[in-house]
Amino acid sequence: MPASLDELKHKVELQLNVIYQDIELPMPITELSQLLLDEMNIPDTFVEPVPYANHWSEKDMILITYGDSIIEADKKPLKTLASFMDNYLDDKINSVHILPFFPYSSDDGFSVIDYSSVNESLGDWQDIEDIADKYKLMSDLVINHCSSRSAWFQNFIKGSGVGKDYFFTADPSDDLSQVVRPRTSPLLRETETAEGTKHVWCTFSHDQVDLDFRNPQVLLAFVSIIRQYLDSGVKIFRLDAVAFLWKIIGSPSINLPHTHEVIRLLRTLIEHTKPETVIITETNIPNTQNLTYFGNANEAHCIYNFSLPPLLVNSLITGNCTYLKRWLMSMPPAQNGTSYFNFIASHDGIGLRPAEGLLSDLELNTLVNTMQTFGGRVSWRTSDTGEQKAYEINIALYDALKGTTKGEDKWGLERFICAHAVMFGLEGIPGIYIHSFLATQNDYEKLKNTHHNRAINRHRWDYQLLQEQLDSNFSTHSKVLNRMLALIDIRTKQPAFHPNATQYVLHLGLQLFGYWRQSLNRKQSIFCISNISDEKVELRLNELNLIVTDNWFDLISGTHIEDTATELELMPYQTVWLTNFRNEE
Repeated sequence: MPASLDELKHKVELQLNVIYQDIELPMPITELSQLLLDEMNIPDTFVEPVPYANHWSEKDMILITYGDSIIEADKKPLKTLASFMDNYLDDKINSVHILPFFPYSSDDGFSVIDYSSVNESLGDWQDIEDIADKYKLMSDLVINHCSSRSAWFQNFIKGSGVGKDYFFTADPSDDLSQVVRPRTSPLLRETETAEGTKHVWCTFSHDQVDLDFRNPQVLLAFVSIIRQYLDSGVKIFRLDAVAFLWKIIGSPSINLPHTHEVIRLLRTLIEHTKPETVIITETNIPNTQNLTYFGNANEAHCIYNFSLPPLLVNSLITGNCTYLKRWLMSMPPAQNGTSYFNFIASHDGIGLRPAEGLLSDLELNTLVNTMQTFGGRVSWRTSDTGEQKAYEINIALYDALKGTTKGEDKWGLERFICAHAVMFGLEGIPGIYIHSFLATQNDYEKLKNTHHNRAINRHRWDYQLLQEQLDSNFSTHSKVLNRMLALIDIRTKQPAFHPNATQYVLHLGLQLFGYWRQSLNRKQSIFCISNISDEKVELRLNELNLIVTDNWFDLISGTHIEDTATELELMPYQTVWLTNFRNEE
């Protein structure tokens, strides 16, 4: 590792040589590397990052929310969000991912107009910094594209000023047949500019114009943005849609080696500025491709565990954990310095690409059809062969789990809690979407008004109405929040739930999904077993290899295990966390 600024500069130069190996730059690599270091303002006496260090523990839980998921009259939403977290999450959550809080033109924030400003309708930088003072703040770096209404793109149209050469263009006659798309809209946007008609690359929508990282000025611009976010208290960077960052005509233009090297370069710059900062890559792609973003513990610290939501929901609606268990068995343990970022629900939908090769076409069709009967919508993409394929299911998680393939039933709440009990125990860092905490259901009104499928799971709560629901012992919203917080309270005290603690999958049949966690010091074991069916199931404890000389009990119910050779009857969707060690902190 670099021990001096000169050595660090040399490392950056090597990385830049890989990125720009086929490109004629307007400046020498040595000059570009110095500009990057100057932009990050790395001091001569920088603190050397410790290799393979885990910047997380079992205490880390991340709330995922929009800045205005909760609103109240005459108050900026960021202040309301802070009030909600302080009053209702009861110190159980130590981190928060505030989805893009910048001025934007579409896609609920992911079409950024100005990266350097806070959306005035949400609050200001002081509100962001106040939250960052109390919680680990995770921010999006929307790095693949920006808004067509940004000053950068307007300068591209004018042909002068910052941004005039920031955007990737192609010719309609180019071979674009291999390009992997997450959308069905035309890839190229015809745009009239001062220099004539140009066709701008748009991976997502024509309001989201793709940036051209072949131009080193784009890289410098984003390094400047990163430095500003660090100064404002950001401790976790979510690299949005980063898999599409580098484009090459005639290639799939996804997961290219240049993209991986850009991430490694940003990692180098960030960790030599603030060593405990974490990078999470958002790559909604097939599982084997997603895993490559760990690199050799030198790219992303964490990757989104995108296969978990479709596989877990599939298990709970079918009562069969075969596919979930098979996938978990194939997942490599994250080496020290890396971790999985686990989630079930997010501001987007349940992505189906990460289930490709893991669920059969029949299982995928059954999943899609079941979600549609529960009010969900489906977003589509165009496959390599030109056919329309389901890309993601858009539905609120509470509605997604209100029944099984047989239809809606009485077990919805228990099934919902079971899903989170499974996720909370898994290797990795849990992320909980705010609407999962609140048991929010499908927002058909917002869907109708916006005509965007994802709006169904982006409800905006009135704080007063929400408080009335949460303060009532009888409301579903209150029951869910309290039970989730109770699980989190247990989870964050167990060394065996450290994100990098040992994990082994258990073989307990189709209806019982289980895994064993062991703390890093090997003192605590937790056997996590969930009945993922709508029937009572007997759990034979002698199949768990419980050490007979240890004192075993269930962390969730508090039940003591008197006889390790007996059977436990698990109710539908009941979870037990059987452990030999209780941390009473």
